Amino acid sequence: MTLTEKLEKIRSPKLQNQRETAVVLSAVEDTLKDQKCDFTPTAYFAALLALLSQSISSSRGIINKELATSVVYLLDVVTTHVPVALLRSKFSQILTSLAPTLTHTDIEAPLLRSSIGCLESLLVAQDSAAWALPPGQIGPRRALAGLLTLAVDHRPKVRKRAQDAIECVLKSPPPSPAIDHPASDACAETALRGLSDMLAVQIAKKRKAKGHKQDDINAPSLMHALQLVKTIASGSSGWPSKKIEPLCETLMNISKSNNEYLTMAAFEIFELMFAKMVDESSSSKLPRLMEAILELRPSQNDSQLLPPWIAVISRGYDVSAQIEPAETFQKLPELFESICSFLASSSHNIRISASECLISLLVNCIPDNAILKPSIDDEKTLEKLGKLATVLLSVTYQAAWMEVFNVISAFFVALKWRSVSVADDIVQTIGELRGNESFNGKKEADAVLGKAIEAMGPEAVLRLLPLNLAFPKAGQPGRAWLLPVLRDHVTNTNLAHFKSEFVPLSETMFQRVLDHGDTEKTVQIKIFETLVQQTWALLPGYCSLPLDLIVAFDQGFAELLSNVLYKQTELRVDVCKSLQILVESNQEMLSLEVSASDIFLQQRMDKADAQKNLDHLSSFASNFLSVLFNVYGQTLPQYRGHILQCISAFLSITPSNEISETFTRVTTLLETSLAEATSQTQASKQKQKQPASKKMPPQSHTLMDLVVTMSIYLPRPTYPTLFSLAALILPQSSDPQLQKKAYKLIPRLATSPTGVLALQERNTELQSLLLSTASSSTPPCRHDRLSAIATVVTHLSTSDLHFIPSILSEVVISAKEVNEKARTAAFDLLVLMATKMSAGGSIAQSKIPHMDSSAPDVAASLEEFFTMVSAGLVGSTPHMVSASVTALTRILYDFHSKLLQATVEDMLETISLFLTSASREIVRSVLGFVKVAIISLPTSIVQPRLSTLLPGLMSWSREHKAQFRAKIKHILERAIRRFGYAEIEKWTPEGDRKFLANIRKAKDRAKRKKSEGTANGAGEKERIRMRKSAFESEYDAAVYSDSDEEDEGSNASDAEKHGDKGGRRYIMEDEDSPLDLLDRKALGNISSSRPLRGKAPPAPKKGKVNIDGKLVIGMDSDDDDDPMVLDSEGNANNGEISLEGGINAYVDAIKGRDAVQRGRGGRLKFSNKRDKRTGGDAMDVDDEQGSRPERPVKAVKFGTGSNGAQRGRGVSGRGGLNGKKSDPKAQRRGLGVAKVRGGRVMKGGERKGKDRKSFGSGGR
Repeated sequence: MTLTEKLEKIRSPKLQNQRETAVVLSAVEDTLKDQKCDFTPTAYFAALLALLSQSISSSRGIINKELATSVVYLLDVVTTHVPVALLRSKFSQILTSLAPTLTHTDIEAPLLRSSIGCLESLLVAQDSAAWALPPGQIGPRRALAGLLTLAVDHRPKVRKRAQDAIECVLKSPPPSPAIDHPASDACAETALRGLSDMLAVQIAKKRKAKGHKQDDINAPSLMHALQLVKTIASGSSGWPSKKIEPLCETLMNISKSNNEYLTMAAFEIFELMFAKMVDESSSSKLPRLMEAILELRPSQNDSQLLPPWIAVISRGYDVSAQIEPAETFQKLPELFESICSFLASSSHNIRISASECLISLLVNCIPDNAILKPSIDDEKTLEKLGKLATVLLSVTYQAAWMEVFNVISAFFVALKWRSVSVADDIVQTIGELRGNESFNGKKEADAVLGKAIEAMGPEAVLRLLPLNLAFPKAGQPGRAWLLPVLRDHVTNTNLAHFKSEFVPLSETMFQRVLDHGDTEKTVQIKIFETLVQQTWALLPGYCSLPLDLIVAFDQGFAELLSNVLYKQTELRVDVCKSLQILVESNQEMLSLEVSASDIFLQQRMDKADAQKNLDHLSSFASNFLSVLFNVYGQTLPQYRGHILQCISAFLSITPSNEISETFTRVTTLLETSLAEATSQTQASKQKQKQPASKKMPPQSHTLMDLVVTMSIYLPRPTYPTLFSLAALILPQSSDPQLQKKAYKLIPRLATSPTGVLALQERNTELQSLLLSTASSSTPPCRHDRLSAIATVVTHLSTSDLHFIPSILSEVVISAKEVNEKARTAAFDLLVLMATKMSAGGSIAQSKIPHMDSSAPDVAASLEEFFTMVSAGLVGSTPHMVSASVTALTRILYDFHSKLLQATVEDMLETISLFLTSASREIVRSVLGFVKVAIISLPTSIVQPRLSTLLPGLMSWSREHKAQFRAKIKHILERAIRRFGYAEIEKWTPEGDRKFLANIRKAKDRAKRKKSEGTANGAGEKERIRMRKSAFESEYDAAVYSDSDEEDEGSNASDAEKHGDKGGRRYIMEDEDSPLDLLDRKALGNISSSRPLRGKAPPAPKKGKVNIDGKLVIGMDSDDDDDPMVLDSEGNANNGEISLEGGINAYVDAIKGRDAVQRGRGGRLKFSNKRDKRTGGDAMDVDDEQGSRPERPVKAVKFGTGSNGAQRGRGVSGRGGLNGKKSDPKAQRRGLGVAKVRGGRVMKGGERKGKDRKSFGSGGR
């Protein structure tokens, strides 16, 4: 920002505290005008210096605080634009004037920050001679000392401004041969002294605490001091060399703190120092820094200091490897060994830090030259690293084996193929561990072996760990577990190894399967089959950039793969995937845009090798295509995908003349099959019907798939045949699937440059073809037809825009398709057409079907396209009108900002009239249009039409079908959000304002719950409870609930607000002991009906005993739980029941209302009618003292008959049957009366017979 722009901003203040500065600036400019001086930085500087002496005095201090604040602020703005020579000459005067503001402790922060800014500009302007002055004289060093003091001030803004000033000064050293700034040593010494003093104070306070928990009182001061050190270290040349050792020692001591912020700040300083040393100018400081850090090595088991120290070492050697890669690599074994010793520590944190450091060293400190072209010394270094890595697998480091496995994985990644022979012992050791059944780290061992396979290759690994499957040797274990590891990690290796190792293995295992014959497969035979599949599953990895493709992929191997494709269907996926990877991996390598050395380092081959591989494969392409075509025709449709992808890969490398010949053969067969399909009778088609899963598609479908796949690779001369073939198939509506495949041809051509040219040349022919086949298009191919139309529209020229109105009606109707993909394609096509029309051009209306040949041309525009779509609004069917409204809605959403306002207003007014339509289909589309209008259109257009829109909307608010109420509610919510509740209520009919009020109250209630914090658990429970209320949905509750009873300040429950009587609950408790709501049994004392007064709680029941007095468990249950219990009446002194009661119960069981009856077919029928005598279920009520058995007690029956609802449901409280008198036959037995089942008396509580099934309330 220039000085003029800064001053202009000051002249127009926005805040009250800035007006004083504007007044001072105005006075300065008036003075300059009076003196006829130009408004230059020097003139401003001179005038402000004069004002500075009036507001601040070195003897009297600050004379006028407000004036001083404004003057120093303006001086800070101006000094950065003043010539350097002038600042040097006025240094003493300005520093003397600013001294009171810098030294007084009660100076306000705004004045202090401006003073620091002035001081920064002065210090940056000083030369070497000025910096050479001693601190005792008035010079830059004295001023810098003041800044260092302010850099640890307790005020954040002051501290930050001072630190920024110091950083700017140190990054702007005067011209000098020295690397460091002249004042960097003094700054470093001051900052380090302050940091050490703060640390000593904190350590002393911790010692005083004597083991008690002590807060880091000086942590903020330490953080400020660390920030100052970081500021100095970020200078142009970094931290001074002479102060590196004491700084490292202090930072390591700070790293021991429990305060994670202090530790992080210390590490940030180390990171900053290392980053500065990457530059050539500061790289000479790195050896000294690393020596200082290495000398600070903590004790072996210091779990606090070792992890940070190891992290610093890791970062330091990372920087060292960038500056001196060769020397760092030679030191790597020694450093590696020293860090490895920490893996034997008992501390998990130390082991983790050590393993991460070792991984970092392996990744960063091994140069590429040591892998690509290693010298003798490099090979010796790699061997030393291999031996050290092998030692890590000894028993000494057994506790850290998981970390060791990570280090060894990084070892293989770093050494790549150079790990062969270097890491043989590692592979053997891990292989033996993995083969041990008691070893728990199998997954980690597999990961390490996978990295070894990627680096060394499968041949080297299998040499050390043979599979021993085909011909196992005595004493050597089989390693079938290695096959899945090989499958996941084999890549970029020799294909010949697969031929020599795994092809014979597969043949041996497959021969054993064949020798078994057709008898039932044993477990061993199934294992052999699995081994064959696992063996061929390795082939895709071997085909990923093989190093010996030209030699290994010969005619014999190609014939082997062809035979496998023909004969072994279960292996087709692996073989096709392998052939595809073989082509695509080489093509991908050719497309890489990286240096040749990087490619060779990763893949051990270059782009020239990849091109040779593709040329070699192209010689086999024609034969493989023939094989793949035949296999494709023999495979069921659900298993063809991988074959088609493989065909596409080989077509991409097939010479054009061979593709032309293949295409000619395929089209000839296709035409023949089409002729045969046409002549085939319907009777013959019926005979060929098979289950869908096993039905082979017609040959024409198979050939058409191949034609579509080949289309993007065809040469230009074959396109006439291709388009004529499409013209032959598209009109045939008798075969929708074939028609669908033909439509896919046009979008696929658009994916290749040659195809795009052909589409542009033959665009007119395609337009005629699509228009002529509109009537014969079948519903299954709608999506593909729309995609084809979109491709043609994309390549339309400005003179062929008449195709858009010609095909528009079909696209509009497709917006109402049932198929989602077709609807989406129709919407996208509408947007594409609108974009094409908005680009301009002319529409030849005479070329549009059903238009007069003399119709004039019309200019293409967005408004014209909307007019075309709007023509469907006068359609003869509701479906057409609805589709037109939906189409207009879609394009309005995207292009409303580009339309003329008059067009939008007319459209909104026209479509709003359809709200009065009687067709739900039309109104549903109109609701979508209204929603888009309210959301997207400007308020100036929508608000004047609310008077007509809202009554129309409200007329459908009572409609239940098609979720009309839900949609209208959502529209009203968006309208209220945009226009305000008062505006919407103003135009809402009087009878519908209740619906509007409920919307507002629901929204207010949601806001209130959210503010109260009930929107989490309690809010979720409330929503679940509301769904189970008397209303079917929330919208029913919103519309039909009594809003007058809803009081926003009320605490009543929602059930009471909605008049839900079933929501009332009553607590029944004793007079002496209140109900304990924390008790699990408390729920039994909560009733949905009002309890009767004056009834005593039931007496506690005694456990049941048999004749011998033993407690009976699991035999007879309580009366309420046993549906087979028959009630009795009268006394039971001797445990017997009256004869009359037994007879009555038996008669009820076989002839009563609850009796089981047989219907047609002998099926059992049960009565579900409720007994009017009892009125449903009732709770048991005992007498007050439990001593009057002659008193009738009302009972409850559980079962499925008329005298009882389902067990556990329908209980209406303890007050009996809601006060109604019950039937004496339905009463419970008196106290002490024995139970009766089916008229038989059970004595002593014993039970005869097995478990019984309940039918109604009696027994059978």
